[in-house]
Amino acid sequence: MALTLLIGAVSCDWIGNTPSFGDDFITYDIKAGNHEVERNLNTLFTASSMRFQALFDSSCIYKTNVPENQHDINKLYGFSDCSSQHQNNSARFGWNWREGALRIYAYIYVNGVRQERELGTAELNEITSFRIDIRENTYVFTYHGVETVMPRHCSGGVGVAYKLLPYFGGDEAAPHDIRIKIRSL
Repeated sequence: MALTLLIGAVSCDWIGNTPSFGDDFITYDIKAGNHEVERNLNTLFTASSMRFQALFDSSCIYKTNVPENQHDINKLYGFSDCSSQHQNNSARFGWNWREGALRIYAYIYVNGVRQERELGTAELNEITSFRIDIRENTYVFTYHGVETVMPRHCSGGVGVAYKLLPYFGGDEAAPHDIRIKIRSL
């Protein structure tokens, strides 16, 4: 009887996205018509760097209804900063499908002003590595071994901050189900 109670006490639902037990990536699904991943849970972030790998599959190929929205940058992964909301201060990688390629961006908000810089392309179905380092008043994005420095509003630690999970859009929601796999390092 005690064993039954113990098993019942330790079984529970997974909070947030469920690991893809075939590997150590977490699969993030954005359903058609949505912007955010299912069961979005922005957990606390306290580090001075973020390292991860991502895998994009053919679900990341899309066409927007309004042609100019194809340039909108979808969000991959990152963090809020400076004890503020992410649309005030944050750093993350972004992506879009444009001109037959999956393009990767550094995507930041600095004191409420958005800035982005294209960093290169990623191949579908290949593991790609990403890194963001905080260095006082800058963010250093590392992609394909190349460092790109972007400005930061504050200095020191991130303060009260949270992780930013994948998000589709700009102006339009996901035109079909989008699937991205991420492994934190």
